[in-house]
Order: sequence, then structure tokens, then C-alpha cells
Amino acid sequence: MRRIATGLLVAMAALFVVARLNAGLHPAWGYVQGFAEAAMVGGLADWFAVTALFRHPLGLPIPHTAIVPRNKDRIGDTLALFLKDNFLIPHVVARRMQRIDVAEAVGRWLTDPVSGAQAGGRMRYGAARLAANMLESLDPERLGGMVRGALSNQLRGLHVAPLLGQALDAAMTERRHMPLIDGIVLWAGRVLEANEHLVRAMVHERAGAVMRWTGLDETLANKIIDGLAKLLADMAADPDHPLRTKAEEGLEKLAHDLQHDAETQAKVERFKNDMLDNPALGDWWQGVWERIRAALLGMARDPDAMMAGRLGEMSRALGETLQSDPRLARTINRFARRAAVGAAADYGDAIVRLVSDTVRGWDAATITLRLENAVGRDLQYIRINGTLVGGSVGLVIHAVEGWL
Repeated sequence: MRRIATGLLVAMAALFVVARLNAGLHPAWGYVQGFAEAAMVGGLADWFAVTALFRHPLGLPIPHTAIVPRNKDRIGDTLALFLKDNFLIPHVVARRMQRIDVAEAVGRWLTDPVSGAQAGGRMRYGAARLAANMLESLDPERLGGMVRGALSNQLRGLHVAPLLGQALDAAMTERRHMPLIDGIVLWAGRVLEANEHLVRAMVHERAGAVMRWTGLDETLANKIIDGLAKLLADMAADPDHPLRTKAEEGLEKLAHDLQHDAETQAKVERFKNDMLDNPALGDWWQGVWERIRAALLGMARDPDAMMAGRLGEMSRALGETLQSDPRLARTINRFARRAAVGAAADYGDAIVRLVSDTVRGWDAATITLRLENAVGRDLQYIRINGTLVGGSVGLVIHAVEGWL
């Protein structure tokens, strides 16, 4: 467009020369000369005006030229204030968000794979590639150590004992501790059955010579084993067995102590800290983190495979729910609207400062190039229009001059 505008100006200059040389041959050449002369004036004037916006015409330091480079800081501040006063006002954001159905858009994107591939595919693949690059570029051991350290700090600051006590209390209230006691009883029965020889050996060693000679030690060992086996069988069969009641009383006391006894809480805290300081736990967590990292990398490298699995089914189910449940959709849209309004209210000034500081940080050549590229074609149309309009005005003036 710059070449077209400049070429038109050169064409008007050539036309002026031709008309000037042929002025005496016919009166029409006077009109052509008037048109070309005024067109050159209009084209040069608009060339000067357009050029003066971005640089000094012909490199001459004429006052009030190179307007954009000299005023880039003021332009940045004005642009920032324009954004703040016209776009980042909470009620403007709220009115705009009223017309956006976030829940419907998200639900449609989750449930329609074809639409997702066309409308959101680039975003999904871009986000997946960014996540994969970040995971691959970061040092695995250092990243795992950071995650482990953050998790350890969170656990160290967490009072575990009251939470355990509340969980145990709730489980006993709902009778969810019964399978635990049943499991302990069954485990004790299997342990006794597998270690009968140890009981017999212990009785044999502690029995006197007379009992061993007469074989009473073997009879006593059988009685002990049978008695313990019968006790465990009775406990397994009778939910109201006295020993089970004693066990429940012990669990109730433990739940109370975990919530209210300082000494018990201190013991739990010491045990927790010892576990966190144990190198074996760190090694175990490093292995867990590596598996998590490998899974995240696999998901990031192949988002379609991820969406085709169980996660994809869950996403589609969520999308269908978002589209079919008006109350849930209203809740999500209200949340999105409040979040956007809150962001505008809380971070509007920060966004304004970001725009202003970014423009201030640009050098004069950068902002000149970016603005000129943004509006350059329209500016060259101004030059073309100035040339043509100026020529038309010159033609009218010459005609009026001839009539007078």
C-alpha cells in the first residue's frame, strides 16, 4: 500500500509535467494540470501527516513530528486508562458475563469430541505440549524433592491425632469398626494355627522333667491351643462377646485420648515426625513421584488417548450433566461471573499497570513498528484519498477560475 500511494504521487507529478508541456495545445490540459497540481499538494500533505506520526519526515527535526516515539509513555498510560475505564469495570464485566453461558460451552466441549478437536483441539494440544515440555525440562530429582518437601511441610504442620480420633469416633458411631475387629480375630486365629509348634515348644521347655516324662506337657499344650482357638472362634461368632466389648472400650478410649489427651497427641506427633524423617519414606515417595511423573508425561504427550479412557468417560458424563442440569449450570455460570467480576475488581489496577509498564519498556523503534504495522494500510489509504481528493478540489478550483 505504501508503494501504491507513493506511485500515485509520482504519477501525479508526471501528469503535471505532461500537462504543463501541453498547456497551449488545448484548454483541457489546463484542467489536467490543475488536477495533477492539487493532487500533488494533497498527496504530499498527507504523506507528511502520516510520516510525522511515526518519524521525522526526511529525517528533519521538524516540531511536532515523530509523535508516537516521543509520546510512547503517554500513549501507554492512556491506553491503560482506556482499558480500565471501559473494560475492567466490575459492572461492565458482569453485564458481559450475563450473556455468556460458560456451563453450556464447557459441557458441549466435553461431550462432543469432533467439536473439541476443531474448536478446542489446538488449545488442548498446546496446553499438553507445554505441560510435557515443562515436566521434561525440570530436574526430576529436584522437582520430586520440591514436591516431597512441600508435602512434608504440610504434614508437619497438620495435627494428625485429633483427625484420627474424630475419624475413629465417627467409624465407631456408625459401627464401621466391626470389620476391623473381625479381621483382627480371624488374623489371630490364623497366626495361632500357623504357630502351634511354637506354643508346644514353649510349654515343653518350661515344663518340669516329670511332666515331660509323663507326657503331660503335650496334654497341657493341647489344652492351651484348644482353649485359645475356642476363644477366638467364640469371639468371631458372637458380636457381643465380652472381649470384643473390652476391645471396643479400648477403641473408644483411644478415640477420646487422640482428641483430648495431650500426652497421646504428643506421642502421635513424635511418631509422625519420625516417619517423615525416615529416609525409607523419602525413597518410597521418590518412586511414587516418578510413577506419577511418568503418567503425567504419558497423558500430556497423548491427550486423545487420555480422553478416550476412563477420564474421557468421566469428562463426557460431566459435560452431559452440565447441559442437562439447569440448576448446576446456573451455579457454575454464577461462579464464573463472580470470579470474572472479582478478578476485574481485584486485579484491574495490576492489569493496567502491566499494559502501561509494557509499553514504557518498549523502545521507540519497537512501538513505532508495531503501531505502523497495525494501522499501516489505512494510513496509506489516507495518502491515496488525499491525492485523489486534492486533485478533485484542484479540478473544481480551475473550473471556477475559468468561469469567472
